[in-house]
Amino acid sequence: MALKERPKPFLLPEYCKGCGRCLDACAKDCITLSDQINPLTGLIPVVMDLTNCNACGLCMDACPEPYGLRPAPEGVVEDFELEDPAKLFGVKPSDAPEPVDLPSEVMPLPTTEPLVIKGTYASALGALLAGCRHVYGYPITPSTEGAELMAKFLPKLDGTFIQAVSEVATVNMMYGTAGAGLPTMTFTSSPGFSLMLEGVSYMIGAELPGVFVDIMRGGPGLGNIAPEQSDIKLACHGLGHGNTQAITLAPSTPQEMLDLTMLAFELSFKYRNPVIILGDGYLGQMTGKVQLPKNLIKPGIPKWAVYGDAMHRKNVITSIFLTETDLEAHNVHLNEKYEAMEVETRAESFLCEDAEVLLIACNTPARMAKGCVQELRHQGIKAGLFRPITLWPFPIHELESAMATAQRIVVVEASAGQLEDEVRLALSKAGIRNYPEIESVRRMGGILPQQDEVMTQVLGHKEARV
Repeated sequence: MALKERPKPFLLPEYCKGCGRCLDACAKDCITLSDQINPLTGLIPVVMDLTNCNACGLCMDACPEPYGLRPAPEGVVEDFELEDPAKLFGVKPSDAPEPVDLPSEVMPLPTTEPLVIKGTYASALGALLAGCRHVYGYPITPSTEGAELMAKFLPKLDGTFIQAVSEVATVNMMYGTAGAGLPTMTFTSSPGFSLMLEGVSYMIGAELPGVFVDIMRGGPGLGNIAPEQSDIKLACHGLGHGNTQAITLAPSTPQEMLDLTMLAFELSFKYRNPVIILGDGYLGQMTGKVQLPKNLIKPGIPKWAVYGDAMHRKNVITSIFLTETDLEAHNVHLNEKYEAMEVETRAESFLCEDAEVLLIACNTPARMAKGCVQELRHQGIKAGLFRPITLWPFPIHELESAMATAQRIVVVEASAGQLEDEVRLALSKAGIRNYPEIESVRRMGGILPQQDEVMTQVLGHKEARV
């Protein structure tokens, strides 16, 4: 019986990085490095002359690229049209074991006295307790202290902090670390977050976890370094091109900066998606009492990671889908994941059970609004506060319950209506039409709304007694 002829190697230059391993493996000297840069990749691929090739296959075994040197499919011609290599070749044969999840461990943390620290420090401690040991960033006020603390702690914890050359470099370092299945984060502020959005879009498309702590400041442009809620629309609806969404958390105290940072890492790996933490400049710098949790996390390695060991060798991380039908199917999958995230909505209601005047606020303005509610109650006015903690997905069902008795709704925010837009959009999508006209108290440019301004809005032309 005649033996089947062994296939000779076939190379797609677009998938060759020119590492040269195949050159060393070829006993017939059929492979050399090209003297031309491939314009599609910017790399120098190898060139093959298969005249003396004996189809030993050693070059294919040596190739580290999943779609580099492969057995030539039948009927391949010189003018081969580039196709999706996964469909062309299938899964590369490997004797490596199937990857499995190496689960995280929950470890007890000794009881400590409360700390008195600022919000960025609290978030950094939350990240460390969540198992994050890889942090990258570029200094930008008013978030820099979080990165500074990480730069001091991480080398002592066998971790890595790198001050990147830019925010663009930062997010791509996060992409690589997240691809390895490791917790990673950055601290930034509004202009820096804008620069990261291309990379955020790549991370969402490639389904990679990562935590972005954005301490918002006044804008647009460079604006100033004072507090504002300038990035709500960006985080909720502008995370790069295409079909991109991420859970967005809005803490209001240093304690929540710690707690929600730990939660952000949990949700980021649960959904394989970035999570955004929006704090304002005042919250980032504000000092408050923070109690550490009872446990910390020793992270594992997820089975999908490209970790660099034998078990994970077959894994590929990418956001590129060469055919329209494949990309559409991927977007359908992402939308299904976004729908699943709707169970993660969180909110806090304060005296809303019988509230006739409902204030809506988040971040630091929610603290002013809460004081206003207490004073209005003292004056005999039934006021309540609804504080969304997840801005995306918006806690619409919790809002619907909170506004059950409301005759007036007042949105208090440090922006030109970005929070109000989220409220209106959530009400519209939920099909809720019967609600009071929405009023607003807005400050911008780094000025936060004050309690007396909210009182004046609620009491009308009456003198606001604070």
